[in-house]
Amino acid sequence: MARMKAAQVNKAGGNFELVDREIPQPGPRQIRIKVEACGICHSDVLTKEGMWPGIQYPRIPGHEVAGRIDAVGSAITAWKVGQRVGVGWHASHCFECEACRRGDFILCAVGGISGITYDGGYAEYMLAASEAVAGMPDDLPAEEAAPLLCAGITVFNALRNAGARSGDVVAIQGIGGLGHLAIQYAQKMGFHTVAIGRGKDKETLAKKLGAKDYVDTAAVDAAEQLKKLGGAKIVLATAPDSKSMGELMGGVKPNGKLIVIGASPEPIQINGVDLLSQRKAVQGWPSGTAMDSEDTLRFSSMTGVRPVIEKFPLSKASEAYDRMLSGKARFRVVLTMGA
Repeated sequence: MARMKAAQVNKAGGNFELVDREIPQPGPRQIRIKVEACGICHSDVLTKEGMWPGIQYPRIPGHEVAGRIDAVGSAITAWKVGQRVGVGWHASHCFECEACRRGDFILCAVGGISGITYDGGYAEYMLAASEAVAGMPDDLPAEEAAPLLCAGITVFNALRNAGARSGDVVAIQGIGGLGHLAIQYAQKMGFHTVAIGRGKDKETLAKKLGAKDYVDTAAVDAAEQLKKLGGAKIVLATAPDSKSMGELMGGVKPNGKLIVIGASPEPIQINGVDLLSQRKAVQGWPSGTAMDSEDTLRFSSMTGVRPVIEKFPLSKASEAYDRMLSGKARFRVVLTMGA
């Protein structure tokens, strides 16, 4: 049987091990992808440290996968060998729970997750359910497309469903792996984009990415600065800092919304009177389905939105993961195959 290289975790809290495994064969409704690049996301901690209930080992992480179709199952008719495709967080859905019956597949009660429920993209080949596969434009290099399948889709999907209109003030809290993409998407969608970060040194980058205004939280009160702009219709919170999220609600305009996509274990403290009297809202937003991924990739292709990345070969998966964890990467770490 043909073999492949993969970086797997053998137990909760274990180290990455580069192994030789048989190339898996697709089932009737599965697609085999020859992986070209796989982004490393902070959510891969869930696999590495065994933080997801019921996870089974050994497991290959990775849910930001870009590559080409290598083989298709016997029941597949819509996909062909050689097509460029990607796979994100959402790996499968049951089609039977209430959310699925309403077509809201990302909220499937038993939905599968790439790199957690199933082996992911830290490998030369991976299998994916047909409903998890997204078509990928030819002009997007695999290493740049990969982070768009998690970080990209999450911010793009949240922004396009937020209820803001072109010209509205939209503030992006955090200028990291999620935030540097959110600034680009917000600007391309026609929003008055405000970047919120800590330190004067981030202003040049924020404005280069597309921010019209930059708010330095080390120097000024961010909520007060947003009020001077008329208030933010949307504050997209990408940095996992619950304290600053709660404080930013003061800068949300009436009928505005705080959307949380940067997960933090600490509770967000919000003034209930302000929420009630100004009809403000707080909402979370998960990533999206394969069609949402396709929309993200197409929009990125058309508008020039691209992630800032650092590349590592698969053989250095452990180093790449540590680089991601260090918080020093600018801004997304990507594994490339063939080295």
